[in-house]
Amino acid sequence: MREEIATFLANDVKDPRILGLVTVTACEITRDLRHATVYVSVLGSESQRSATFEGLEAVSGHLRGRVGRALRLRVAPEIQFKNDTSIAHAAHIEQLLAQVRNELPPERAEVPATPPPATDEGHGD
Repeated sequence: MREEIATFLANDVKDPRILGLVTVTACEITRDLRHATVYVSVLGSESQRSATFEGLEAVSGHLRGRVGRALRLRVAPEIQFKNDTSIAHAAHIEQLLAQVRNELPPERAEVPATPPPATDEGHGD
């Protein structure tokens, strides 16, 4: 189901409100196959994100029929889209780590001190 929805969003969606990069990250389906929660990550501004979710809600009926036919289901599940912020969160963490790396002083290339030579003190000859 996740693959079918991702393919539709990548190739066949015609709604102009669906802007930015939309990635289907997960799909949860109830046991009776009547409801599906599709988690999507939308990269873009807040206005693009809200417009995209409006567009996704508008195409959910068409997508429901398409998924039902593709998966040969007797009753296609109602699809609800939810925002998945995990990709944006991971990108933010990467950005913070890069910032910390840039702020660290450069490591000095020090040659480790050589240990003193071993002596035979206290050992009989």
